[in-house]
Amino acid sequence: MLLVSTYELGHQPVHVASPAAALRRAGHEVAALDLAVQPWDPALVRWAGAVAFSVPMHTAMRLALAAATALRRRRPELPVCFFGLYAGVSADLTLRAAADQVIAGEYEPALLAWVDRLADEHGTGEPAREAPAPPAATGRAVVHLGRSDFQVPARDLLPPLERYAHLVVDAEERLVGALEASHGCASRCRHCPVPSVYDGRIRVVGPEVVLADVAQLVAAGARHLTFADPDFLNGVHHSLRVVRAVHRRFPGLTFDCTTKVELILRHRDIWREMAASGCLFVVSALESVNDEILARLDKGHTAAQAAEAVAVLREEGIELRPSFLPFTPWTRAADLVDLVDFVAVHDLVANVDPVQYTIRLLVPEGSLLLDHPDMAAHLGPYDAERLGYSWTAADPAMDELQAELTARVASGIAAGEPVGALFLAVSHAVRAAAGTAAGPTGAGARELVAAGSGPGRPRLSEPWFC
Repeated sequence: MLLVSTYELGHQPVHVASPAAALRRAGHEVAALDLAVQPWDPALVRWAGAVAFSVPMHTAMRLALAAATALRRRRPELPVCFFGLYAGVSADLTLRAAADQVIAGEYEPALLAWVDRLADEHGTGEPAREAPAPPAATGRAVVHLGRSDFQVPARDLLPPLERYAHLVVDAEERLVGALEASHGCASRCRHCPVPSVYDGRIRVVGPEVVLADVAQLVAAGARHLTFADPDFLNGVHHSLRVVRAVHRRFPGLTFDCTTKVELILRHRDIWREMAASGCLFVVSALESVNDEILARLDKGHTAAQAAEAVAVLREEGIELRPSFLPFTPWTRAADLVDLVDFVAVHDLVANVDPVQYTIRLLVPEGSLLLDHPDMAAHLGPYDAERLGYSWTAADPAMDELQAELTARVASGIAAGEPVGALFLAVSHAVRAAAGTAAGPTGAGARELVAAGSGPGRPRLSEPWFC
């Protein structure tokens, strides 16, 4: 069995390491390939009796479709499966062109059943376990949300941590291990792909499994952990048990996690302990500072509460690193001016990866936004190549601005421009689009560039996007 990852936010792919462990335990031979840092290996493809692509996010799915289609041309007889959060997106297209099976949700039991069935069909002599065999390709994804008996991920099959994103803090770089203490999400933000699969449910990974995974990451050189759960505080008591156990055994480790503004404020009493246990920063999807847009997305917070969350974390020495969704059907140029002003006023210039200023709303199959009445006037046909519904902005100039910012940020990153300088470029562009004053110049501009260029704020070395 060959398991393939194409992209996992710049991290060593736990969504390959975890099913690899389950397949190994069941007696299958397993190899892994991470196309984010490794080239195609023709010898592995020749060796494989089946291939499964991990697709935990949109970018990974688009890359996997291209890779699997090319693989089909070379070995049309090879069984291919897609598994992960995005596996069910465009299932009709996937099952026609690239795969025999697609599995979403808690994919490990169904993936194992699929491999067992293949082994049985090919007469390997391996007994099939008591798990429901996934049906033959029908044009629908298998969605499995049962509880799984998780194994310690088989990270020995993957490239070393040195090949992946590092923590950068105080001009120092540290190796990072990414792991998950839970899957799914209790929230139902309309623009997020998670609720379309998990429907407000979560599944936890046992603390003993998480701790064993941390131990092997530390042995591999990790000095910082990224908890890559969709929301680390969905099960706050479970998360605190994990944090306490890790800190007791590895008191020198630092970590970051992702959670909603709503939960930062609801659980404000935990952040002192989180900081004392090594939490350096929290990623939170602020998305917009327009409260009407936030309400349409069902984010569960306001712009004022986002500002409060920054203050709550900073009081304990933890930085908030926002992710944004600046371009929606309802975005106006004034909203973008408000957003860059929010970043500047709350001293977040150094905390925002510039790519976040360019993100455009994605509306995949199953999106909760599809039924929102405010979306109807903007929604276009489904674009199978882009794996999402097309939409038009209320202000067509916003599409031009998004393209302009995307090009400007991409060229700036390629040229190694400081984050502060790119922030100023974005700020000037959105102010020009809104017809407002040009923004900080002279000493004020220099201060913002300096604020965005300093080494002190903790961050990962690779900007990420879904």
